[in-house]
Amino acid sequence: MLFVEQELAMLRQLIGQVQELLDLYDTPPLPPPYLLRHPPPTVLQPPPHLRNDRWCLLNLEDNPSEDDCYNLVMRAGKFKMLEPGKGPPSKRARKDRTREKLPETSNPTETMESEIWKKFPEDLYETVIARLPVATFFRFRSVCQKWNSLLTSNSFSVECSQVTRTQPWFYTRTHENVNTGVMYDPVSRKWYHPTAPAVPTKMIILPVASAGGLICFLDIGHKSFYVCNPLTQSFRELQARSVKVWSRVVVGMSVNHKSGSGAYRIMWVRSDGEYEVYDSKTNTWMCPGGMPACIKLPLSLNFRSQPVTVDGCMYFLRSDPDGIVSYNMETGIWKQFTVPAPVQLSDHTLAECGGRIMLVGLVSKNAATCVCIWELQKMSLLWKEVDRMPNVWCLEFYGKPIKMSCLGNRGLLMLSLRSKMMNRLVTYDVLRKEWFKVPNCVFPHSRKRQWIACGTAFHPCLTAKA
Repeated sequence: MLFVEQELAMLRQLIGQVQELLDLYDTPPLPPPYLLRHPPPTVLQPPPHLRNDRWCLLNLEDNPSEDDCYNLVMRAGKFKMLEPGKGPPSKRARKDRTREKLPETSNPTETMESEIWKKFPEDLYETVIARLPVATFFRFRSVCQKWNSLLTSNSFSVECSQVTRTQPWFYTRTHENVNTGVMYDPVSRKWYHPTAPAVPTKMIILPVASAGGLICFLDIGHKSFYVCNPLTQSFRELQARSVKVWSRVVVGMSVNHKSGSGAYRIMWVRSDGEYEVYDSKTNTWMCPGGMPACIKLPLSLNFRSQPVTVDGCMYFLRSDPDGIVSYNMETGIWKQFTVPAPVQLSDHTLAECGGRIMLVGLVSKNAATCVCIWELQKMSLLWKEVDRMPNVWCLEFYGKPIKMSCLGNRGLLMLSLRSKMMNRLVTYDVLRKEWFKVPNCVFPHSRKRQWIACGTAFHPCLTAKA
């Protein structure tokens, strides 16, 4: 009986060592106990209280030839015969073990067969390239002459028109370099510095409106208008206006869908009620007539606020009385809406998102200043606050006189917050209600920071022509 107990103790010790090997090699649980070809003697069965699913009953019959020549190692329910004198293999990294299971693949650096790519359909090249990010396309233009000429291809223009780019870019002018603008891509969060000015003129011109991938510029003397695609340098100086305007005006721009692809309209309005509309299809300025008597003059327009266009109507922000005036670009009808402004509001401007008219501005109370967002309620004609800048960011402005300007007012807003020693740029996604800090704009190959003076948002379009 003592001999049997010693045998059982040895058996338990051996099974414990095997169990440690299984745990060391990350072996999955074994199937229920099973017997090998030669069942062991009855006396060597484990006690009932020690049996479990990870047990495997080995053949422990005396076999001198087996003991002298081989060792047995169990892994994943299988037996592997090792040569005498060699221990179990060392544990390998999981990456190496996974690599062995993968099928053999070709060398990733292997050159693609030219015969296969010669048969690639030509029209698919334009389909793929039109869907590349804008910055990537301009890098790929240097691949070959054919790709460089895509900007003048009619078929490529059709492909680009089918691609919807949801996020706008921002075109801005800086105090350090007024004649050459800089562009910001909110997707890659990078600034791009054009090597040539968007408009080939020595006069100081400022971006005032945009539509259809084009930007409208006005010189500081309020005499001449220019239209340009900042990506392709497509440029046009508009015809001289019939009305000599030397005072400040508010400028709006919209796409003219009825006149065909690429057509646009530009409208300027003065506080005394004078206005004109430019049609790119006829390349002329039109003066549809004076404002109706229901519109109170002077308009007291907010020149810091760019107008917004919703369903063919252009909306302008006014004061005294506070409210909005609208002009239907198709019917030529003016309307006036009295909308009380929120209390303690300053530096406010109109915005638009998905057909909704929004208002963004600064609210100051005592020494605290915060940026707030409102939405116009169409039934009550009241502003309803829908969001405001995070309090942690607002603490940076505590006790400081802050000035705000809105550089883009459609869907994605860019706000410039300035004080004597600070110029903070932030973007606000109206739909997602998300705030982001914009990285500093610096000169290429230097650390000198540029201070943003003015700007506007535009949807990048490679084929838009002025």
